[in-house]
Amino acid sequence: MSKIVVVGANHAGTCAINTITGFNEGDEVVVFDQNSNISFLGCGMALWIGGQISKPDGLFYSDKQKLESQGAKVNMNSKVEKVDFEKKVVCATLEDGKKVEESYDKLILATGSLPIVPAIPGRDLENVQMVKLFQNAKEVIDKLKNPDIKTIAVVGAGYIGVELAEAFERHNKKVILVDIAKTALSSYYDEEFSQLMDKNLSDHGIQLAFGETVKEIKGNGKVESIVTDKNEYQCDMVILAIGFKPNTELGKEYLETMPNGAYIVDDTQATSMKDVYAIGDCATVRFNATGEKSYIALATNAVRSGIIAAYNACGKKLESIGVQGSNAIAIYDLKMVSTGICEQKAKQLGMDVLCTSFEDLQKATFIETTNPKVKIKIVYNAKTRVIVGAQMASTYDMSMGIHMFSLAIQEKVTIDKLKLLDIFFLPHFNQPYNYITMAALSAK
Repeated sequence: MSKIVVVGANHAGTCAINTITGFNEGDEVVVFDQNSNISFLGCGMALWIGGQISKPDGLFYSDKQKLESQGAKVNMNSKVEKVDFEKKVVCATLEDGKKVEESYDKLILATGSLPIVPAIPGRDLENVQMVKLFQNAKEVIDKLKNPDIKTIAVVGAGYIGVELAEAFERHNKKVILVDIAKTALSSYYDEEFSQLMDKNLSDHGIQLAFGETVKEIKGNGKVESIVTDKNEYQCDMVILAIGFKPNTELGKEYLETMPNGAYIVDDTQATSMKDVYAIGDCATVRFNATGEKSYIALATNAVRSGIIAAYNACGKKLESIGVQGSNAIAIYDLKMVSTGICEQKAKQLGMDVLCTSFEDLQKATFIETTNPKVKIKIVYNAKTRVIVGAQMASTYDMSMGIHMFSLAIQEKVTIDKLKLLDIFFLPHFNQPYNYITMAALSAK
């Protein structure tokens, strides 16, 4: 039996705790989390803010009571001040202010990530908001009830920024979406796809301020405008949704990290120090599209890493098979999914890639009910012809198709094998010469 201390109990930490306690082998599990709640699904935050779900209750899937009923000792509102990695001791301040020192045999760091806050004048004004925690979302919802909040500037046109832009527009607010990039979602999609989202947002009245860098937030005590290198926009609230950085303050002086600060881990989630594991948004992943360690902060990656660390901390060997960074977004009626790496990012990394694209109706042409078009793009290595990325977009829910491409990247399937893949045909679902087959057949 071992004493395992877990620092952080959101997705990765909760999964690790569930896995360890599920073995029922008597391992002692002690948990520290500095938040007041566990397992908040931030991916559903915009739905709550936008009123598409009426309450946040379903955005939680665990809590202190549930974890303790499984045998863990959980300390909430408790901050870990430091870790003595040599003596194997965690030093923390509990909710009541008491200082404690907790020894461990194995340590699992699940400290997550922190919002990136640009060092710009005015960032401390009233109504400059972050959007990560349950408390952040609740504060924004409460402020939306104020009739004086008429115009909201969202800084960052990644997934969270775009989702929040839609949420605020659903409250009949004027929304200005600002990003230094030329299009929305530029980290996930090539321009011909991201421009579909740009048009979707613009068609719904969202003002796009792309290719602009925020220089200042102005106001007398509270937000009055936001200033970029090209324009000044009057607004009553600013949402900073620029992105996240790994929260690795506890171990940055002791554990090997990437340039961005993420703990470097092997395929067992082990860090550079024996008996110390890192999981979730504070750790690296092996990105199968490039074969290299990368930083991809997704809840799905967090959950898998939690399982792997738990197994290995309990002496049960389990290794990661790597990730593809599969992701998706649905804004108004437009659905976009991607996995692996897009052409633009691949070329920025010096990868020699080719692409093939196709666009067609989802179902047989004679179908008289709703039959949207689907756009697909497959990215593959020019020399090995192995698939390294795929993107799809439609108002039709074709999202399950991206899982096949995720597996293809993981298993190093070539574009040529995809040409004659056995894909069923039935008019209710697809076409005999469907867009996946046709895209593969069109490959150079």
